[in-house]
Amino acid sequence: MAGLISRLSMVIKAKFSKLLDRAEDPGETLDYSYERQLQLLQNVKRGIADVATARKRIELQSKQLEQNIVKLETQARQAVAAGREDLARQALERKSAIQQQLQGLDQQLEGLQAQQDKLVASERQLSAKVEAFRSQKEVIKAQYSAAEAQVRIGEAASGIGEQMADTGLAIQRAKDRTEQMQARAAAVDELIAAGTLEDFTAGDETALDRELSQLASESQVEADLERLKAEVGAGEQQKELGG
Repeated sequence: MAGLISRLSMVIKAKFSKLLDRAEDPGETLDYSYERQLQLLQNVKRGIADVATARKRIELQSKQLEQNIVKLETQARQAVAAGREDLARQALERKSAIQQQLQGLDQQLEGLQAQQDKLVASERQLSAKVEAFRSQKEVIKAQYSAAEAQVRIGEAASGIGEQMADTGLAIQRAKDRTEQMQARAAAVDELIAAGTLEDFTAGDETALDRELSQLASESQVEADLERLKAEVGAGEQQKELGG
């Protein structure tokens, strides 16, 4: 009984797979993939616009705080001139609080600017990839249409049955997918070898950032060492002169 059910399951899967192969249109699949890429590109552009809008709002807020600082400074001067140190102290305290708030906004602006620059770079790379995919898919669709027409003409001329035609298409489809996978693997290997693809598990810090940080640290160590040598040498000279 178990063997019969297993055979029946295999037959159903084979029939269903055959139906899917007949219904599958490479042109429609490529067009759908292209539409998904366009949607992703649009989402990236929308993200850039949102970040730019947030940055602009903080810039306006920073300008308003700067104007308040100038106003409070003027009021403190006027209070001192009038002999009202209590009012001057209140104005200066408010000024100090606003200055701290302004420093926080400046840090937020730097973060938003860095995020915007990163999104813009990603958008450019993605746009180039989408355009390349668009050109490639049109070529593949044209090749597929030509091959399909050639198969139909050949079948009509030679009288090949439907079963042989399905076999030929299945072989061609398998070859096409194999070539596509090989090309993709070669492209990924090339990008990895060129350094275009990085290990994103390492965070935002790149290999170049780590090398520059190491050089800066070594330079600081050398500078501190030279400074200590100079201080120790000067101390020794003073002791000798004192003696």
